[in-house]
Amino acid sequence: MFDIDLMSRTPIYEQLYRRVIELIMKGVLREQDKLPSVRSLATDLGVNPNTVAKAYTLLERDGIIYSLAGRGSFVAKPDTLFAQEHVLSDFDAAAARALEVGIQKETLHARIDQLTDTDKKEESTS
Repeated sequence: MFDIDLMSRTPIYEQLYRRVIELIMKGVLREQDKLPSVRSLATDLGVNPNTVAKAYTLLERDGIIYSLAGRGSFVAKPDTLFAQEHVLSDFDAAAARALEVGIQKETLHARIDQLTDTDKKEESTS
């Protein structure tokens, strides 16, 4: 569920931060769901516990999760507007980079259409 790419240039804590938001937006993680402990998730992912702790700290700072002493970390009441803005800011940066290197906006539109068509096919086979 918390897949990360160890070969990516994106820091692991940032990948984990984004993945939690993605799982919340998809409804896989819901309000009050308990997240794995820092130590447990670090072991599962094969990363340093400080990396997971950093992601959890950022998620808590942004109100995505909350922690209870001795009980763990839980998904907070989703602020879908914040989550959407976070994801859209990543999209905006990627689209801006694509336009800067000469990719035409029609190509970007076609890619978005392709992605949404793929999503619809996956939903219909589920």
